[in-house]
Amino acid sequence: MKNGKLVALVLAGLLTAMSGSGSHAAMAYVSNERGDSVSVINTDAMKVVKTIQVGQRPRGIAASPDGAFIYVCLGDDNSIAVIDTKTMSVIGALPSGKDPEHLAVTPDGSTIYTSNENDSAASYIDVKSKKVLGTVSLGEEPEGVAVSADGKLVAVTSEGSSLIHIIDNSSHKLLASVLVGARPRYAAFRASGGELWATSEAGGTVSVIDLKTDKVLQTIGFAVPGITAGLIQPVGINFTPDGTKAYVSLSRANRVAVIDVKSRQVKKYILVGQRVWHGDFTPDGKYFLCANGVSNDVTVIDVASGRALKSISVGAAPWGVAIPPK
Repeated sequence: MKNGKLVALVLAGLLTAMSGSGSHAAMAYVSNERGDSVSVINTDAMKVVKTIQVGQRPRGIAASPDGAFIYVCLGDDNSIAVIDTKTMSVIGALPSGKDPEHLAVTPDGSTIYTSNENDSAASYIDVKSKKVLGTVSLGEEPEGVAVSADGKLVAVTSEGSSLIHIIDNSSHKLLASVLVGARPRYAAFRASGGELWATSEAGGTVSVIDLKTDKVLQTIGFAVPGITAGLIQPVGINFTPDGTKAYVSLSRANRVAVIDVKSRQVKKYILVGQRVWHGDFTPDGKYFLCANGVSNDVTVIDVASGRALKSISVGAAPWGVAIPPK
């Protein structure tokens, strides 16, 4: 055999081995609230490749902008676990304030915001110094946290007060509090368009907020055939990487709603596992993975076809999903 052919065969074998090992696959990190763990899913193989014990009551979960770390809120430990994505192991912890539920990382990776449910406040933490720099007083039971793509604004939902709080990231001052439907759980900034979309679990709606006026532009409702209105409970919301659609997790309705962003119309309901909470897209936008808190699994949705492809068993009471950028 000629040397050129031999080299080609060796390279092909190495590429195949690397593909099989998932060295280039997107990894999805799933917080298991009652399992005190994080499950790591290889999104190419569509299976759990590791389970990481992290601490007590992990819920909110997010990746650093560079994909090097995963941050996990530990509600009963009053801290944030830090996972190294290279080793898939816990390498330390950050302070968080009391009972952290959700968190978001600024685009430059320097600051983490957490919602402190029992303190009716949000904490902002300096990642480098590992210190809580301060808090912002909010309404009752703050939960969802989001940071705008330009890093200028932070949004925190207040379940008990039915408010969406908008905070200036530079001054840490509260800029506005917008009244929305009952029990808002999460919010997401549109990458463009000057809008913030927020879910209201008890209200059964999504509110579209104009960030120039801090007013609700439109309220989007849901109607799932065969499901009573009381079971349609919007919780998580994610925009597709191209920004054209919003995926809304409807909790007890066991569905993910797909909304066309331009028309603000619901285009599809996708059947998933029981009591779907939060999810995330793979970096290429091919798949959406959502955590189902009662069936203890993650549903993989093919975005192009809008079909659920597979259910992957994880730990007890999966809550959130974070997929680092490649």
